[in-house]
Amino acid sequence: MASTAAPTRDDFAAMLDDMFGGADSFEGRVVLGTVTGIENDLAVIDVGLKSEGRVPLREFAPAPGQKAELKVGDEVEVYVDRVENMHGEAMLSRDRARREAAWDKLETEFAKTARVEGVIFGRVKGGFTVDLNGAVAFLPGSQVDIRPVRDVTPLMDIPQPFQILKMDRKRGNIVVSRRAVLEETRAEQRSGLIQSLAEGQIIEGVVKNITDYGAFVDLGGIDGLLHVTDLSYKRVQHPSEMINIGDTVKVQIIRINKDTQRISLGMKQLESDPWDGASVKYPVGAKLSGRVTNITEYGAFVELEPGIEGLVHVSEMSWTKKNVHPGKIVSTSQEVDVVVLEVDADKRRISLGLKQAQQNPWERFAAEHPVGSTVEGEVKNSTEFGLFIGLDNDVDGMVHMSDIAWGVSGEDALNLHRKGETVQAIVLDVDPEKERISLGMKQLERGAPVVGGATAGDRLSKNQVVTVTVLEVRDAGLEVQAGDDGATGFIKRTDLGRDRDEQRPERFQVGQKFDAMVTGFDRSKKPTFSVKAMQISEEKQAVAQYGSSDSGASLGDILGEALKARQNKQ
Repeated sequence: MASTAAPTRDDFAAMLDDMFGGADSFEGRVVLGTVTGIENDLAVIDVGLKSEGRVPLREFAPAPGQKAELKVGDEVEVYVDRVENMHGEAMLSRDRARREAAWDKLETEFAKTARVEGVIFGRVKGGFTVDLNGAVAFLPGSQVDIRPVRDVTPLMDIPQPFQILKMDRKRGNIVVSRRAVLEETRAEQRSGLIQSLAEGQIIEGVVKNITDYGAFVDLGGIDGLLHVTDLSYKRVQHPSEMINIGDTVKVQIIRINKDTQRISLGMKQLESDPWDGASVKYPVGAKLSGRVTNITEYGAFVELEPGIEGLVHVSEMSWTKKNVHPGKIVSTSQEVDVVVLEVDADKRRISLGLKQAQQNPWERFAAEHPVGSTVEGEVKNSTEFGLFIGLDNDVDGMVHMSDIAWGVSGEDALNLHRKGETVQAIVLDVDPEKERISLGMKQLERGAPVVGGATAGDRLSKNQVVTVTVLEVRDAGLEVQAGDDGATGFIKRTDLGRDRDEQRPERFQVGQKFDAMVTGFDRSKKPTFSVKAMQISEEKQAVAQYGSSDSGASLGDILGEALKARQNKQ
């Protein structure tokens, strides 16, 4: 009875254990307590334990940096860290209580992927700290905004929504993102704005950014790309030539991709198309002036008017300069004369010719140097079939190896001249369409036929028998001349007679005259002669006139009669 009337300290502890399930069960729990006093910056709170606990007033502030509004008698939730410390006082925490309550709520919101409200209140390495109503979360620097933010001060201490990216209660880690919320909000705004836009619509926007390939224009919550090729019909090297960041521009919506939310814009579409009626403005054959705007390996682009450019292909740049880079013929910004070769308004293509605006050098050469005239030039090149001679106006003429010298083989004739040597030749033929000039050097030799005029060579006819004079005796035959001042020709060794004895050039002397038959003309109109062909022809005529196969007359008799008849005529 005595113990019951006067309970000891242990009895009181036992009663508490019966009521609360043991003092140890208090630890790690959030309990409701009463403010019994305020001492300096501490609140004295009774939670029904053996002793009261003290909690800093700042932990009761509504937000970091604000003053706590707390008075005696208020009931508050606190977290019991320890029932009793070394001083016999309960260790309580308002922050832990709020954190535990916040964690419970945050786990629910995280499971629903819902947004949570928080306040950025501090800066740490790699990011910032966010108060989520008691729970402290980490905000990486890359998750602050859609674009990098240099100064976060305006965003601090302001309640704003966040998205929880990751949380681990055991480790006390929470990672949040403000950027995810902004992107989601922006996507919603973009979707709504895209639905209100249509292709072909004209709208105003503000230039936000400029790149090498175009500019991004803010259309009021959504960006559109204004490509450099859609700025103007004329050639634009860089968008900054026409617009600047911050400019308000009027654009037309060209394309909208609602799946990717991409919008293509254009400014040139608001202007009149210079290609309208291009076929009429630029007829084929018209000679125009333009400015070279761009040079490539395959040609040069020439601007005829703002928005219309034509291509001068490398093959149409020069009459004489072949396989040369266009940059060696024209330069950028150079004013040039061109001729329209082809127009395709549908494909927006105009083919131009630079060389057509200049006189064809082969036509000019033909006018200044008619066939038969003598020209002089430098041997530019020697090939296996002839020599190329440099002539006026940067054109070349070719001397075929058969037209280099008389009585010399082609290979030997090629060796008579060297590159860089100045020579004279006669114009044999000019073909401006094929860009060819045929020259002859042997035609300048003594007795050669004059090309293009009425000469002895022209008066001679094939199968005609003429008297020739020996000009030169060679091993290969005789160089002869028809008449006293006629065309010169050559009689091959085998054409000097029918018999082998007669086919000896050494039996002839310079100045000796004899008859021979014209058997043809070479490409330079020089006649070729043959004694052998004349003998065969005379034999056939004699047989036909003085004998027959059944007359019984011998060949000698027949030829004798023919010879007598010929002498009588003379």
